[in-house]
Amino acid sequence: MINIILVDDHPIVRKGLRQIITEQGISRAIDEASDGTEAMEMIAKKKYDIVILDISMPGAGGLDVLKQIIVQYPKLPVLILSMHPEEEYAVRAMRAGAMGYLTKKSAPDELGLAITRITQGRRYITSSLAEQLADVLHGEHEGAPHESLTDREYQILLMIASGKRLKEIAGELMLSPKTVSTYRGRILEKMSLLSNADIVRYAIEHKIK
Repeated sequence: MINIILVDDHPIVRKGLRQIITEQGISRAIDEASDGTEAMEMIAKKKYDIVILDISMPGAGGLDVLKQIIVQYPKLPVLILSMHPEEEYAVRAMRAGAMGYLTKKSAPDELGLAITRITQGRRYITSSLAEQLADVLHGEHEGAPHESLTDREYQILLMIASGKRLKEIAGELMLSPKTVSTYRGRILEKMSLLSNADIVRYAIEHKIK
């Protein structure tokens, strides 16, 4: 029996994932956590075979939680399952130590295979992600301005590029508007941009929006 922990702040998403996993006969030993803090507390108390982790959560984001897991439990594999397309977060997630990356859109068809492969000690990488990783390995994306951003700065870059206002971003990330504004300033400075419009334009040109 595979012990699985689902980490997502949306109960309806966790319910759907549980149903997919159960129907495919992979495991009935499934625990749920609504955020990174709860997940880390549960992982400390119980042995899991795989963590299925969302990227976009209030407070500590999925990439931050991933890094915590890798440091504290290096043998515990993590599958990132996100609403964001691969080109936005997959390479960062794999660099941070994830064993696989799936979009929630593809979960009904691929989640079972991904869990099976990862719990067998193998990575789960789609063909499109493999191409992106190969490009990075050969240095084709090296030096792109957004690569210099921290994970939090990159997250806020994408949210600004999607048209969200600073107050909205602050609410979703459980940060103060002033803190988000500070991050925005760092983004503009690091990327030599002047405005939100420049951020949107950059995201479109680099296909990360």
